[in-house]
Amino acid sequence: MSEQPGGPVGGTPPAGSATPPPASGPPRSSAADGPASGLRAMTPLSPVGRLAATVDRLSSEVRAAQAEAEGRALIELAKGILVARLGCGPAQAARQLAELAEQSQVTPLEFAVDVINQAARDRMSEVTDAFLAATAAVQTAPAEEDAEGAESGDAGAGSAAVRLRAAESGALAADDTQAVADALLEQALRPLGAVAVAIWAAGYDGSLTLAGSAGLSAAEATRWRYVPPDVATVARRGLTERAGQWFTSLAGTGLPSVGRHQYPDGGRVAVPAGTGGRLHGVLEIVWPMPLPPQPPQVVRQVEALAELCAHTLESYTPPPGTGQEPRVMPDAVELMDLADGLYDPALVLVPHLDASGNLADFRIQHVNESFLDPAGRPRAVVGGALLLEAYPMAAGESELFQNVERVYATGEPFRARRMNLTALVDQVPLSAVADISVSRHGNAVLLIWRIEDETARLASLLQHAQRLGRIGGFEENLLTGEITWNGQLFDLYGRPQTSTPVPLEDLAAHAHPDDAVTIGRFLRTLLHHRRPASAAFRLQRPDGVTRHVRAVAEPVLDTDDRLLVVRGAYQDISAQHWTEVALAATRDQLAHSEQQAIERNRLTLQLQHAIMPPAQSPLKVPDLQVAVRYRPAETEQLVGGDWYDAVMLPNGRVLLCVGDVAGHGIEAATSMVVLRNALRGLAVTGAGPGQLLSWLNIVVHHLTGGVTATAVCGLYDPVRRTLRWARAGHLPPVLVRGPEAKPLPLVRGLLLGAVEEAAYEETEVQLAAGDTLLMYTDGLIERRDRSVEESLTQLLGTVRPAPNTLDQHLDRLLTYSRSDTDDDTCLVGIRVG
Repeated sequence: MSEQPGGPVGGTPPAGSATPPPASGPPRSSAADGPASGLRAMTPLSPVGRLAATVDRLSSEVRAAQAEAEGRALIELAKGILVARLGCGPAQAARQLAELAEQSQVTPLEFAVDVINQAARDRMSEVTDAFLAATAAVQTAPAEEDAEGAESGDAGAGSAAVRLRAAESGALAADDTQAVADALLEQALRPLGAVAVAIWAAGYDGSLTLAGSAGLSAAEATRWRYVPPDVATVARRGLTERAGQWFTSLAGTGLPSVGRHQYPDGGRVAVPAGTGGRLHGVLEIVWPMPLPPQPPQVVRQVEALAELCAHTLESYTPPPGTGQEPRVMPDAVELMDLADGLYDPALVLVPHLDASGNLADFRIQHVNESFLDPAGRPRAVVGGALLLEAYPMAAGESELFQNVERVYATGEPFRARRMNLTALVDQVPLSAVADISVSRHGNAVLLIWRIEDETARLASLLQHAQRLGRIGGFEENLLTGEITWNGQLFDLYGRPQTSTPVPLEDLAAHAHPDDAVTIGRFLRTLLHHRRPASAAFRLQRPDGVTRHVRAVAEPVLDTDDRLLVVRGAYQDISAQHWTEVALAATRDQLAHSEQQAIERNRLTLQLQHAIMPPAQSPLKVPDLQVAVRYRPAETEQLVGGDWYDAVMLPNGRVLLCVGDVAGHGIEAATSMVVLRNALRGLAVTGAGPGQLLSWLNIVVHHLTGGVTATAVCGLYDPVRRTLRWARAGHLPPVLVRGPEAKPLPLVRGLLLGAVEEAAYEETEVQLAAGDTLLMYTDGLIERRDRSVEESLTQLLGTVRPAPNTLDQHLDRLLTYSRSDTDDDTCLVGIRVG
């Protein structure tokens, strides 16, 4: 081309042009980098000083020439775009470029980059605007104090868009990854504050090789030239996670990485570099200080730079001596021959890319001769199909497709034992447990599985038979405790296949309670008599569904006639029970059970009324009303341990007492009768309430089988209108006098039966006309969500005001009781006339 208007096409760039910074080479060292003695020796007049100045000048010229070449390449590319768009010649395109740049008041190089971005519409152009915004506040490094540094600083003062396209141009034109690393650092990453970059190549075995670096010393790069497989580093995290890893500080990760000693607290970024779903390596970037969260524009910029590295890494070959020797990858034909030589089923998969060049699926390129399809399809149907079309369940819980995708991307083989493989047959999933092996060979993936069963064909046939017959098989080793279920049995139980199988001894816990006798007979015949047995019962699944099941099992004995293994099957026979005969039998059984329950409750109620009537005939005492109430606890357990008594003694006094024996049932009721009758007999002696409770404590301790009880006992004197009372661990009586209600002051008294001998304090209270005294058990006030003190306060608010009659008073207390403990309740009340 004869004309070079307005652009740095040859010679020195004109003043004011935006030449990109150097594409390669380390940053210039300052004088402070060397020892002081060496600096004193390198004076400008010394031979060594002149030699150093010459080397520095030549280096600056080389960097300027590289920058000029990159700028010339961008301008020539823009001129070519104008030729295509305007339909003109090269000379006219050059003049047009210069005129447009002058009108836009930008340099020809900057205008050329704008033309390229508008024409390219690629990822680099998409992130250019974001990169401009993200780096607008980033200040460039100060210019060097020497003359050469000033020239370099002027040359590197171009726009961010120029830097980005220059970095792309330098990376694509570079003949090795080292030059790519230099170009990326100097022209794209330094404006973001980065100080070093490392490009890692991923090996077929998962190892990492340092293919190129910039900003790191030669010694550090040599130390990290090779990272063996499975060694956790920052770069490996970016490779295995397959997503950009942005770390605020390297120290916070606990991971080793290149440049760790030089920048221990700096931020790190590891971005996988791949194309077409395959990862070729990792781009690792180093910051000197902790890295704050970056905006999405910068993240996309770094990902675009990683894609540039992937193009170079595609053809990268590790040098000898790095620890990873290159191997010859087999082509597709050799891999097919290898698969045909295997005795296990194998598939050869090749990547299937979408229109955008991204990995969408894998095509089944070859099916070996040992292949048996779990769905029973012939080899010709499976071969040539897409993996997800042939086996859509591969993307399910087994994550088989994800593992194949990961192997193809990283090259790291995948091995798994007892993986669940599922195939759809008439929309019914059929499962098989197999050992899986996935490995990448060149651009293909070899998938091998080994079914655990002896014969895959018989296993498939058996699964179909079990599916049609709704039969699930099991085998239980009674010596080792190992239990084996097939998939159909897990489905029958409604349990996931990852759960633990249910042993035979726990079968009753999963069955209907009414079938406990049937299951017990089944297990006794099978395990104790060692004979084959069968039983039909109702299986209760975790999802609430009840299935009618028939179990058939047989024992397996060893040579010494010892029970070794039990094997058998469960069959879902629910359909055979959905008949009117079964419903009628169920209704008859329910009616019979209901009649038995009614009869049992009637007899229990009669017994309860005979022992403790809900109310009794009133006592005839001058100027005294006496009323009692008893409320049983639960409808199915009417016999409880609460008791009361109100009786006229021979000496003219009135015995008033309530008590509570711990527990419910026959034992509590029997103890209650003993205490009630014993206290009546002891009261005839004329002793005081404290002495009566002491004697009653002896009765409880020695004659009731170790039960405990509480009680409150009082003797009312009608002549003096006094109540002398004592308590044994019971709540105190409540006195209602006028508008006020309060409990009587507590007296000391241990609960009955706690110790062999106990003394009980007693006290006397003077009653007046109109006073009401209440004795009660804790069933009247006790609540689970409140303390006894709070419940007693609620009772005091309920007892006042007092109704007209004592019976109405007691009925009102029972009606408005807020107790929620389902305990018995006894209530004794007196009112002085």
